[in-house]
Amino acid sequence: MTTTPSPLAAFAERERLKLLAALSEWLRIPSISTQPEHAADCRRAAAWIAARLERLGFRVETIETGGHPILWGVGPEVPGAPTVLCYGHYDVQPADPLGEWVSPPFEPTVRDGNLYARGTADDKGQVFTVVAALEALVASRGSLPVNVRYLIEGEEETGSPGLTDLLTREPERTRADAVLVTDVNIVAPGRPSVDAALRGIVHAEIHVRTLQADLHSGIYGGAAPNAIETLWHLLEKLKGADGRIRIPHFYDRVKRPTAKELAAWRSLPVKEKGFREEAGAKALVGEKKYGFLERVWSRPTFEVHGIVGGYTGAGSKTVIPAEATAKISLRLVPDQRGKEAAAQLVQAVKRAAPKYADVSVKVFSSVDPAQTKLDSPAYAALDRAFREVWGRGIAPIRSGGSIPIVPLLQQRSQAVLLAGIGLPDDRLHAPNEKLTLEQIWKGIVLFGRFFELLSTENRSQ
Repeated sequence: MTTTPSPLAAFAERERLKLLAALSEWLRIPSISTQPEHAADCRRAAAWIAARLERLGFRVETIETGGHPILWGVGPEVPGAPTVLCYGHYDVQPADPLGEWVSPPFEPTVRDGNLYARGTADDKGQVFTVVAALEALVASRGSLPVNVRYLIEGEEETGSPGLTDLLTREPERTRADAVLVTDVNIVAPGRPSVDAALRGIVHAEIHVRTLQADLHSGIYGGAAPNAIETLWHLLEKLKGADGRIRIPHFYDRVKRPTAKELAAWRSLPVKEKGFREEAGAKALVGEKKYGFLERVWSRPTFEVHGIVGGYTGAGSKTVIPAEATAKISLRLVPDQRGKEAAAQLVQAVKRAAPKYADVSVKVFSSVDPAQTKLDSPAYAALDRAFREVWGRGIAPIRSGGSIPIVPLLQQRSQAVLLAGIGLPDDRLHAPNEKLTLEQIWKGIVLFGRFFELLSTENRSQ
């Protein structure tokens, strides 16, 4: 017996080639927010998605910031219907190291059912999927079933400073019956999930100077202080080999998940061996008394992202480096606070610094962790939409990642849904980032159905 596809599914099937071509066009724009030479590309990326929304009847305002512009889209009014605020970002991470990409990062390529390019999963592909869902609704119904507001920024990958300023000044923009954030993935193929919590983050840089200038390692070696050695010993004082962070009072606010949460996590189809293989690691590290999901979802972290110092060119240059710098971050969990953790870091570095070195900490940004409520009409509508499209309901999980703006998006709506259609192996921030085509086509149906169900769910309350 043949089942007639829904109007949403029929749209996704009929328009696949056009949708893929359009998304690829957007992905070709190298909107790397952290690199000044791509400022014009960020504007082009913003203008591209703004035009797509305008064709749907949205009034789109371009809001200037100290960095890259924010788009504020207001869809056609639907009297009496609930309002959904959608959030996403058009900026992407740098593509380095370029040599590890199988195909160029800004030349979208389909291989084995996946679309490869920088920004596919994080976050252009997911934003595009929601916009395509709106297009499917208009094509099948003639209008949208809910009021839609869309916030699309260009600085998520650099801490969202412009959007933070905007929503701090104008919190009423976040007033909505539900907030949909699609900058996340589901927990496993065929296993829908919603992130009930996100970790916060502190971005910082530790700089060490031990000499006025680099010195000859033969003449001065064994007596003159080496900046790189000083830095690594300092880092060892901040985090031990056991994974325990040694910053005083850092764990004071940290609470373990409930027994119910831990039991639910153990029932998920995410096992340590598969997680390790996905990471490409020979073994997992960290606090051994906690399971691997607890370590990545509900424990804070201290990570070193890069160390610069001394000579790193071809051949050898036997110098004692005068200065060294480490890029680091702290990931925070409920109920930690970003500014408090940043201050604790600064004090810990100050106490650990040797007297012979000039040591400083530069904090780039600090963001609080976030938790969301799962007992809203919006959650019920999304759960039903997943059951219809994926064949099973939502698993509430946590995310080890951070979305800086989520705490501010919660100002006027507690129904914040952190729900995307990416997969854990999409290689966010890494070479060969991808998004599975099947996830895109099902995502269009999913989000379209969510908007439809929210309209009826909300009115039935």
